[in-house]
Amino acid sequence: MNFARITLLAGHYGSGKTQLALNIALLLKQTRPDVALVDLDIVNPYFRSSDHAEMLRAHGVRLIASEFAGSNVELPGLPSETAAVFDSETLSSVMDIGGDDRGAVALGRYAEKLRREATALLVVNRYRLLTADADAALQIMREIERAGHIRFQGIVNNSNLGVQTTARDVLATREFAERVGALAGLPVVLTAVMASLADEVAGEIGPLLPLTIYDKSVWRI
Repeated sequence: MNFARITLLAGHYGSGKTQLALNIALLLKQTRPDVALVDLDIVNPYFRSSDHAEMLRAHGVRLIASEFAGSNVELPGLPSETAAVFDSETLSSVMDIGGDDRGAVALGRYAEKLRREATALLVVNRYRLLTADADAALQIMREIERAGHIRFQGIVNNSNLGVQTTARDVLATREFAERVGALAGLPVVLTAVMASLADEVAGEIGPLLPLTIYDKSVWRI
């Protein structure tokens, strides 16, 4: 997939947005000189992109994160550095939007710029209870769109059962992802899969994004 200059990832809690954000940011850094990961997970304190700040710095990826994320501040604002995402035409950014529709509320001030400049991708996980069927995933998508005043352009199928995921588990979610896409009128642009399973599912459910898993204990968060 040819990622846009700004890629926004959002979805239900547990869909795996943070793992995707880390992987995409590091992938972009291989071919682009200036890359930032914007951690806007305002709800979940257990696994955030900023937990890997040192690793990101070591790879030359800039981290932009709210100092209040994961705190008891109900709706923390976006960090001031977020403006750089839109002001610099040479900066490629991956935005990790956590907290379902609650997290998307903070995007309001940048909604117009996001609609114009970003590609927003809905991350879905068939194996999470509240998104176990396509209709439920679509409902969550609409809630995020309304809260953040954004519009999604594609679906990422990140269905997994953590480290116990098999190739068969991944392939079994193809119909689910396609159903979500059909209901939303959007393409399934990627299926994310552990790198160790990529060869087993290649050609069956592509295009693929092989994942390096940075924290196996909370992979699906």
